[in-house]
Amino acid sequence: MERHRTFDTAALGERPVGRLLWHACTQTTIAVGVYGIYALTNAWFVARGVGMTAMAAVNLVAPLLLALGAVSTALGVGAASVVSRHLGAGDTSTAARAAGNAFIVFWTAAVTTTVVGLSGLEPLLRLLGARGETLGYARDYAVIILAGAIVSTGFSSLVRAEGRMRFATMLWVVPVAVQITLDPLLILGLDLGVRGAALGTVGGQTVSAAMSMWFFFAQKHRPYRIRRSDLRPHLPTVRTLVGIGAPSFLAGFGATLLVVVVNTTLSRVAAATAALAAFAICSRIQTFVAMPQLGISQGMQPIVGYNAGRRLTARVQRARTLSLRATLVYSTVAAGSVALLAEPITAAFIDDPTVHAESVDALRILAIGFAAAGVPPLVSAYFQALGRPRPSYLISIGTLLLVKVPLVLALGRTGPIGTWAGLAAGELLSAGAALLVLRRLDVPAARGGRATSTTNTPELPPVQ
Repeated sequence: MERHRTFDTAALGERPVGRLLWHACTQTTIAVGVYGIYALTNAWFVARGVGMTAMAAVNLVAPLLLALGAVSTALGVGAASVVSRHLGAGDTSTAARAAGNAFIVFWTAAVTTTVVGLSGLEPLLRLLGARGETLGYARDYAVIILAGAIVSTGFSSLVRAEGRMRFATMLWVVPVAVQITLDPLLILGLDLGVRGAALGTVGGQTVSAAMSMWFFFAQKHRPYRIRRSDLRPHLPTVRTLVGIGAPSFLAGFGATLLVVVVNTTLSRVAAATAALAAFAICSRIQTFVAMPQLGISQGMQPIVGYNAGRRLTARVQRARTLSLRATLVYSTVAAGSVALLAEPITAAFIDDPTVHAESVDALRILAIGFAAAGVPPLVSAYFQALGRPRPSYLISIGTLLLVKVPLVLALGRTGPIGTWAGLAAGELLSAGAALLVLRRLDVPAARGGRATSTTNTPELPPVQ
């Protein structure tokens, strides 16, 4: 077994947890935060440069992007958990095989998505709620997004797994800078409309994929290298990646399903276009607000995984507690700020008085849920980093099927206000359920015993 660690990797088990977590979460929050900025600017260019109908159509295609993201996130989280824990144990060969298998499985899934999606595009878009004028815009946007599926990830989670936080940040910052540059050029300058928005997105993704290929297959100063043999599917490894990453896929699939449910519910109301446009704007704002929550979860994972591999339980528990506190404090402040500033925020995107009024009402109600929205993904990410996916299944699929979708379907019958209320209530109840799962199933915390930092701790699962 090869035993080699770079300084960046070893620091995951040596630096003070608070300082380490601050550095990691700052990097990941910057990374995903710039994507949140892109989500807002992209919405602004489409809304102002093409129109609100186009904005509604782009949001109808959002489930396709969410589905692709769910696949890449699931494989990335699963592989990152294996990589960080095995690097902690000094086993670089297993880490390399996990990373290589993540790439080959994703490429296979992406090509399959492109072929299947383009073959059945028309019925797929109708299933997503595209009707009348929105169908043409949705078709133009979806064709390009599906064609670029193979470059839709840079696997930044695998980069973070070995402690390379700065490069993981660049995997987000550089492509988003490219996307923000391309949007006005393609949408406004070349008058490509929603096609320009899609080309800007795929262009940025291509840059991210190219940077990732250089990092994993060309750079020399790393704890492991992906060899040709590591790209050969290894069934036990694939099962492990899918098993650990499945809760992330289910969470992503759940987000996709929830968007479809909301879109189809809103498409049946009297002022469907206004309601759909309001949801499109609010969902982009929610994406931006959620970025620091995602950054905290992503920053925590390699720290928890690496220290779990070394059996340093006290450091694992410290990282979990600090991350949860940070998420709750940020979420509460963000929710209050959005509720107070709902009117000027939405006014930046739209002039139409009907859509603006609907957007303000929606954002103020949805902001209530923002206060708790970061808790379920954080708790799920914590268990995945430990290599324990079962609690994550309860959080990702359980809260979706038993809480969020039923609330939207039940309350959405009363109109858009009911839909917004269902989404907000779903976030609050899901957070409560996630905290209950954490209390009951996180063994050291449930026992109330003092966590130790010895290498002989039985509470953490063995390295797979």
